[in-house]
Amino acid sequence: MSSKLKAVIVDDERLARKDLISLLSDHENIEVVAEAADAPSAIKTINEFEPDIIFLDIQMPGESGFDLLDKLKTNAKVIFVTAYDEFAIRAFEVNALDYLLKPVNPERLQKALERIQTENEAGDLLLRSLDYEDHLFLMLDNSMRFLKVSTVLHIGAAGDYSEIFTCSGNKHLVLKSMKEWEDRLPHQHFCRIHRSTIINLNQVDRLEEWFNYSYRVYLKGIKEPFIMSRRYASKLKHKLS
Repeated sequence: MSSKLKAVIVDDERLARKDLISLLSDHENIEVVAEAADAPSAIKTINEFEPDIIFLDIQMPGESGFDLLDKLKTNAKVIFVTAYDEFAIRAFEVNALDYLLKPVNPERLQKALERIQTENEAGDLLLRSLDYEDHLFLMLDNSMRFLKVSTVLHIGAAGDYSEIFTCSGNKHLVLKSMKEWEDRLPHQHFCRIHRSTIINLNQVDRLEEWFNYSYRVYLKGIKEPFIMSRRYASKLKHKLS
């Protein structure tokens, strides 16, 4: 690449930061511009240096790496650093993100950096199917956050975007098409009932026949029904039977 990628390391362990800086010194296209030992200083540092890559420790005293992400507004690629967090590893895999296990292996670091610079590889991983208990790492409300798949109540089309409505009553606008949601969500738990609507089958309260062989679908906690077109009716009835 013609220009170096700016990197910030966030880790409460000084020796861990030192070791990672040493490993990154072998990569001429990476420049470590700053480091931080906790979430508050990391926010200030990242806003100041606007890095291309953030190496983020998950387990830190006080606020974790996940807590930090909830407060950040950045387009930087995130490579998580973890010692044992199995939940996080699965979450990173389904989101085409990357993670490094401590102590960091030089070859594994090389692969992580290659992944960031290879858009085609990341694009393929983005199509990986999801499990009901998976967590998606998405830009929600101008910050990167984890969203548990099982908490999605329904999804609606919004042009090139889609609106996610959660069981807790929140709504999020994300840059994902309805087709991508339909392809990736677990089919035994989610179903498309209209060209503009996907619902969580576990949240269906009841179905009512409607005119012209269509149906009204009532979801738990929502008074107004969704209209299911005849095209999707037999598919949904089969899943619910």
